Amino acid sequence: MHDYSIELGRIYDAPSPLAGGMRILADRLWPRGMAKATLPADEWYRDAAPAPALRSAYHHEEIDYDAFAVAYRKQLDGSPDTLVPLMRHVRQGPVLLLTASRDPGRSHLPALRQAVLDALSAEDRACEDGTRSSPVCYAGQTQ
Repeated sequence: MHDYSIELGRIYDAPSPLAGGMRILADRLWPRGMAKATLPADEWYRDAAPAPALRSAYHHEEIDYDAFAVAYRKQLDGSPDTLVPLMRHVRQGPVLLLTASRDPGRSHLPALRQAVLDALSAEDRACEDGTRSSPVCYAGQTQ
């Protein structure tokens, strides 16, 4: 099995060095007060963020964190192609997923990280069996 590196962070925190890795903002909304020219990230990937209604329910405390995480994971499981760009980056090296949330550990990022790791693990098992489930993620790797 491979050892993949996906860390979580806050977009407003001072950038820390990430040797050879990607810094990806994974929020649907642009961070308040931040100019696009000064974004301390390599990419803004909003497609993997929680649906607006789910995000709103969580932020308005209509659902607790556990219910939010379960619903968000169902959202991701229902749209597995959403994870492919993130999987591709993780296969190439370390990734730092960023959010504007005050507490990345209680945001959508832990569920997103786990979904990406689970999808990579499933692909790795399929590769070991001689089948590949997502050729896009294996681009550039030897057969």
